[in-house]
Amino acid sequence: MGAGRASRHRGLPGWHVETATRCRRRAGYVYLRQCGKIGGMAELSDVDGAFAYGDSILVGERVRLRGLRDEDLTTLAGWEMDPGRMATSSNRVVAPSESAAKERIAKWCANDNDDLGFAIETIEDPQVLVGNVGLFGARPKDRCATIGIGLGREHIGRGYGTDAMHVIVDYGFREMGLHRIQLAVAPFNPAGIRAYEKAGFVEEGRRRDSVWHDGRWYDEVMMSVLDHEWAAHRAPS
Repeated sequence: MGAGRASRHRGLPGWHVETATRCRRRAGYVYLRQCGKIGGMAELSDVDGAFAYGDSILVGERVRLRGLRDEDLTTLAGWEMDPGRMATSSNRVVAPSESAAKERIAKWCANDNDDLGFAIETIEDPQVLVGNVGLFGARPKDRCATIGIGLGREHIGRGYGTDAMHVIVDYGFREMGLHRIQLAVAPFNPAGIRAYEKAGFVEEGRRRDSVWHDGRWYDEVMMSVLDHEWAAHRAPS
């Protein structure tokens, strides 16, 4: 990642930094202040640092990602059954049964293999469940995953999705060691496209006339972000 010679630092899978760095220690971290594109990376050096990393890796400015709770399923399933939301997130408007929706969400968020899913919860008190997000299809060889995110209709437009995207993309590169994260989005979802762009995604092409809604064809916009692009995007100017 980045120009020049690079090295891989223990505890940060998939992260490369240039050789020239300045280090400082705080709360169990060794902060690697890079002279190139990537800044603010940390090498774990003790248990307190590991706790701090674990406590922060799934937390953004407005939302946190957490494991699914049984009581989340009714709300999340209700959103999965929302026909209006399906038109923006699916190639067909067909509501599943509540039991099927609950089973599918529970499977997405079981986190017992390479497919990972989380509930999205607001940070402010009281915490409110606003959606779910996941990284799917990751395999060790290619280190590529597809991202999926869904918010309850009443929570759209409040910055939760943008913040959740930043958190899950950071997690994918920092904790999962991914090289590439990809997604597909409808062209009539400009707010979603803007949120993805803010997380570093770029359009790389379109599946032409691949979705049929309301009597006409629509493209699917294909977007992705690579690890070095994400690092450059998040680095302080």
